[in-house]
Amino acid sequence: MTLLNEAARGVYVIAVTPFMENGALDLESADRMVDFYLEKGATGLTLLGMMGEAPKLTADESRILVRRVLARTAGRVPIVVGVSGPGLAAMGELTKAVMDDGAAGVMVAPPAGLRTDDQIVVYYDMVAEAIGIGTPLVLQDFPQSTGVQIAPAVILKIVARLPNMVMLKHEDWPGLAKLAAIRAASDNGTARRISILVGNGGVFLPEELTRGADGAMTGFAYPEMMVDVWRAHAAGDVERAHDLFDAYLPLARYEQQPGPGLAIRKYILAKRGVIASATLRKPGAPLSAADITDVERLMSRQTHRLKELG
Repeated sequence: MTLLNEAARGVYVIAVTPFMENGALDLESADRMVDFYLEKGATGLTLLGMMGEAPKLTADESRILVRRVLARTAGRVPIVVGVSGPGLAAMGELTKAVMDDGAAGVMVAPPAGLRTDDQIVVYYDMVAEAIGIGTPLVLQDFPQSTGVQIAPAVILKIVARLPNMVMLKHEDWPGLAKLAAIRAASDNGTARRISILVGNGGVFLPEELTRGADGAMTGFAYPEMMVDVWRAHAAGDVERAHDLFDAYLPLARYEQQPGPGLAIRKYILAKRGVIASATLRKPGAPLSAADITDVERLMSRQTHRLKELG
């Protein structure tokens, strides 16, 4: 088992959780999904994220899904598991289970209700104790969802206090200045360097890479977008990275809508043959006919634009 560390870079795809039409876990689709993500160039996978419908799974289902994906990847790429939750005891239990099964690290977002810098720092001290100081930790900074605002100085303080915090999943929006400030602190030697992977469906990916991000940890029905943009940028072809990004942007923007975004992603993945059904586990509504018309048009235009780019 290879543990996550500060040198992580590339694209860690936030995996969806496939369900059958009756709402049961679809493990055969999970196998195809893993194969698809790896074929498209994913550096790693992240399970039980906010767009993985983690709160809708039972504890047993969470462990079953993680084991299935770990078995399918067979050590080819690292697997990060989201363990965020209201209780530290449950967090510690899930962490131990997935790490024993071969996960590379865990991701934790702050719970709603943290309001002061000191509360945030103390919370992550408690997280480190719950998961074990030897477990690599990804701090998920997603204030649009959690309502918790974490200033760069607070993130750097947590980095200094917790040697097992190896990655920031940066999803603040707008957040380019914040990302740049955190990266500058390590570049000038005033802070330990950690990996920074970005979220938000990759809709700011080229700019975030320029500001110092090491890659992306997010989802999109076309994960090859993040992979190809990251590869082009890493190779120094920034204009090519932007050209590729531009071709996908209309659909990526549409998929980022609060509410129907996950339904859009699953619809496209089902259409691409990755998962058998676009079913969301309840509560969750399917797309309307008008939504599907929009998505089909955007997919067609995207295909045409990518052919033009070559």
